[in-house]
Amino acid sequence: MTSIDDVMIEITPQVLLKAYACGIFPMAESAEDNALYWIEPERRGILPLDHVHVPKSLARTIRRGGFEVKIDRNFEAVIEGCAAPRLGRRSTWINGRIRGLYRELFALGHCHTVEVWQDGVLTGGLYGVHLGRAFFGESMFSRARDASKIALVYLVARLKYGGFTLLDTQFVTGHLARFGAIEVSREEFQRFLEAALAGGGAGLAHGSGVGASAASGGRAGGAAGAASAAGAGAASGGAAFSLLSEGVAAAGVLQLVSQTSKTGCSTA
Repeated sequence: MTSIDDVMIEITPQVLLKAYACGIFPMAESAEDNALYWIEPERRGILPLDHVHVPKSLARTIRRGGFEVKIDRNFEAVIEGCAAPRLGRRSTWINGRIRGLYRELFALGHCHTVEVWQDGVLTGGLYGVHLGRAFFGESMFSRARDASKIALVYLVARLKYGGFTLLDTQFVTGHLARFGAIEVSREEFQRFLEAALAGGGAGLAHGSGVGASAASGGRAGGAAGAASAAGAGAASGGAAFSLLSEGVAAAGVLQLVSQTSKTGCSTA
């Protein structure tokens, strides 16, 4: 673990993106400590997009509704929720420099939020970094039962629909393990990352096809336009985070999450 301050370089959004492309991410010791440290775990957590398990009780909660999932509406509120003290954790690794850097990434379109709202109140969500066909999950929070879990399920649906092939969770917690998160070696992660950054057409073709089917059961709509947008993304070698409509029905979301393909990370 090397302090960014020790390396004597100016940390900018561009430097941060280059670090992510190398499999490295920054953390702070605490919110009060202004230093940042480069982290590259020996064992890396990933959530294979084709092997995500949604607990039955959570699937029932999602079908029942009573919440609204929004994308990129309130970055400040999401990172504030992620940084807030919670039961069993009095401190956080999200300091002022982290907030500022990811705020800049958000403005550049490389950082995204998935937000769960109930009765006009933000009750949970997550944020992460988008680079190529990889999404690097940073942090999540919940102020209501299952809110962060709902955000994760909706994130997976969005990533699969948009042609992503890698969901990096950095580490594996008990919470993530229940969804199918696994640990891989640093070398395995680098192979997955290189493939996600290199692109290729298969992932986006899968995203557009399944998305069109799922949309037919909900309010996403515009399946032909979505497929066209996916094709444009494939040509550029990237993935589209905003391709899936916010209005997609719960059934469509769960269908997307359960769908499998021959793309993405697999240790089988």
